[in-house]
Amino acid sequence: MFKRFALPVLLLLSSALFAEDPFRGALILNEDNSHFFGTRSSDEMNVEGLNAFVDQYAGTAVTHIFFCVNASRANVANPAREAIWEPNRDGVTPTDPWALNAKLLNDRGIDPYTVWIDRCRAQGISPWCSVRMNDLHNIDDLSNFQHSSFVVEHPQFWRVPNETAKVWKDRALNFRHPEVRKHLTDFIDFQFEHYDFDGIELDWMRFGWHLTPGREREEAPFLSEVVEHTHKQALVWSAKRGHKIGVAVRVPAVPEAAAGLGMDAVDWAKEGLVDLIVPCAFYTTMDFDVPFENWKEAITGTGASLAAASELLAVPFPGAKETLCSVDQLRGFAAEELLRGASCIYLFNWMDCDTRPVSEEEYHQMLRDGFSDAFLASCPREVPLTFHDTVPPGMSDGAQLPQTTDQPVTVVIPTGPRPAGQTGQIFVGLAEERGIDSFQGTLGGAEPIRCRKDHSGNLPGAETTLVFTFPREAFAEGVNSFTLTQTEGDRSTVVYVKARFE
Repeated sequence: MFKRFALPVLLLLSSALFAEDPFRGALILNEDNSHFFGTRSSDEMNVEGLNAFVDQYAGTAVTHIFFCVNASRANVANPAREAIWEPNRDGVTPTDPWALNAKLLNDRGIDPYTVWIDRCRAQGISPWCSVRMNDLHNIDDLSNFQHSSFVVEHPQFWRVPNETAKVWKDRALNFRHPEVRKHLTDFIDFQFEHYDFDGIELDWMRFGWHLTPGREREEAPFLSEVVEHTHKQALVWSAKRGHKIGVAVRVPAVPEAAAGLGMDAVDWAKEGLVDLIVPCAFYTTMDFDVPFENWKEAITGTGASLAAASELLAVPFPGAKETLCSVDQLRGFAAEELLRGASCIYLFNWMDCDTRPVSEEEYHQMLRDGFSDAFLASCPREVPLTFHDTVPPGMSDGAQLPQTTDQPVTVVIPTGPRPAGQTGQIFVGLAEERGIDSFQGTLGGAEPIRCRKDHSGNLPGAETTLVFTFPREAFAEGVNSFTLTQTEGDRSTVVYVKARFE
C-alpha cells in the first residue's frame, strides 16, 4: 500500500540500534499536555522545577517518559499552531494556570521539553514526545482557550461539517482533508526539528475519531499517510541525531476495532512504520480484556512491540457508576495482559497528582515496585470485568454485564496467572439486597470452598456483594469462566464481577 523509501543506511542504523523487542519489561509513563503546568506554582516554572519533576522518577521502575506536547494548541511557541497562552477567537487572553505557567516559561526563554529530555537522559530514562492527533476537550465551547484557530475557523473540516449539536465526536478534524493532514504533519515536523528525543508517539486515542462517519475503513489510508510521513522523518532524523528514533501509536484496544476506525496498526506494523503499538481504552474505563494474543499473532515478524496502557477508571459496562482504579487492579491488569503477550506496561492518566487515582504513598510505592513477573506473581491483584470503549458502530463492546439471574449467569474473566496463594476469590455485585443462601457459584465447573456475603462494603452500583472462594487448582491459567445460579427468590441483576488474588 505504501511507497518504500530507498534508505538502506538508515534502515541498517534502525535495526542495529534497536535490539529485538526493546520494550520488554519497560514501564512507560505518559505526562500529559496540561498536568505539570496546571498543578505547579509559578515559582516552579524554572529549570530547577522542571528537573525536579523528572527526578521523582529516577531510581524507580520507570524506564520511559512520553511527554505530551499539545492538545489542539501547543505548550510552546511554534509555527504550526497557536501556543496555549495566546488569545482565543474573541481576543480574550487565557487566565488558566496551565496557560499562564507555560507562558512564564516561554517568557523566561525556557523550553520545558528540551530541559526534560536532557534531564531524562541524565537520569537514565528514555525521553519520548507524544503528539495528540485530534484532541477534543471542551469542543462544545468554541471560545474555550484550548482550541486552535484551525479547528474553530474551519468547521468544514470537521467529521460532520458545520456540526451544531455540539456532539464531540462529530467536531473532530477529518483527516480525509489534505489541509488537516498537513496541519498535523507540520506540527510533527516541528517536534523532530526542535527536540532530540528517543521516539515520537502519535496518540490517535486523543480522541479516537478521525474520519467520515461510516467510511472510516475505506478512508484509513489518510491516517496511514500521516504515520508513513512520521516514519520517514524518524529515519531521516535518526541519521542526523546519530541514534534510533522510534515511532509509537496509541490505538483502540481490539485489532478489528482499530482497523474499523481507520487506525490500522497491524497494517502499519507490517509495513514497518511503527516500533510500538499501544492498544488501549479511550477514557471511559480501563480495558481489562485487551486481546494481546490476537495483536501478537497479527504482527509476528514485524519487529513491533506491544504496550498495555492503563486508564484511571474501572467501569463494568457503559453507563455504570464511574469508579477509580486501585493499585491492586492496575497490578491485575498488568499481570494478565503481560501473560497474553504485552511487552510492557504504559501508565496513562497515572501522573503524580490530580489524575492519580490512588494516594501519593501508594503511587510512589507502585513505581518503586514496578511490574515484573516475579513481583506480580506474589502481590495482591484484582481483575474486574470492563468493556471496550472505542469500537466502530455495529461492533460489540464486549460488555458482559449487566445480566439478570432468571437464567444462570456465566461470565468469562481474564484472570491472568493462577493465584500464588492457596485460594482465589470471585466477587459478585447484585443491584438488589439478597442473601447468600439463594445463590450457587462455580468456576469452570468447580465448587467453591467458601461462600459469604461481604459486609465490609458493596461493589460499585451494588446493594449486595457475594464472595466465592475457590482453591488454587480450580483456576486455569489465563481465562476463567464463572457461573452464578440463583436457586430461590426474586430474580437479581448482576452489575459487577471481579476476581481477587492475595
